[in-house]
Amino acid sequence: MGSWAESAATNGDGGGAMSGAGTPERRLRRAVTEEDKGRRRHEIIEAAKSTFSAKGFHATTVADVARAAHLSYGSVYWYFDSKDALFHALMETEARALRSSIQEALAAPPAGAGAGAPLREAVQATFRFFERDRASAKLLFRDAYALGDHFEEHLFGIYEGFVGDVEEVVVEAMDAGMIIDLPPRMVAFSVAALIGQIAQRRIVTDDGLEAGVVADFVVSLLLYGLLPRSFGQSRVGPGDPGRTGAGGEPGESGGPLI
Repeated sequence: MGSWAESAATNGDGGGAMSGAGTPERRLRRAVTEEDKGRRRHEIIEAAKSTFSAKGFHATTVADVARAAHLSYGSVYWYFDSKDALFHALMETEARALRSSIQEALAAPPAGAGAGAPLREAVQATFRFFERDRASAKLLFRDAYALGDHFEEHLFGIYEGFVGDVEEVVVEAMDAGMIIDLPPRMVAFSVAALIGQIAQRRIVTDDGLEAGVVADFVVSLLLYGLLPRSFGQSRVGPGDPGRTGAGGEPGESGGPLI
């Protein structure tokens, strides 16, 4: 970090209370321990999230973020070299939160869940994450494509991580014999593309449908395509979009699930 930023931040981590418009309203204790510094960094990122979401990337200044975090201008620069660096950190934080939401959903499937439950839980967790804070999701996972190559590359990396998570679910389903054997990465790309497009649409409108209903539709479409029910597909119910045969087991008397 350059000396100009160090001197701007009071003793290395500002938080000094100042008067006047655009300045912090309270004095924060200097962050000394690694735990304190981590907490302060998190506070800045949360302030950046609300500010970027409200004003957009280009209209937001570091001073705006400092004001929202109740910190001095220099304190923000103590943790982040630039507005771009702060936005990248926010993107990474939200990407980790999305992946955590999916992993938590997969770790605790509902009791009595059917064959398609893992995929359904992952899809529903994705939709709910996007809908929890539509403004932030729109800014970070859609509008960032228009902010320049470095943000586009970062988004590509986030998307690759999402595809990797989907691939794990696909491989487990293949190993269990629930779906036919295909190149798992290509299947994961196809699934992620469908989920991503619908999730981005739901940033703007939910079409009057709850996330669980749309998740059921997505899983049903992925497992059966657009074949009519007369081709062996039974009624799809929440939590179990699997086709059942005469014995009631997925795929039985009806061939593979896709």
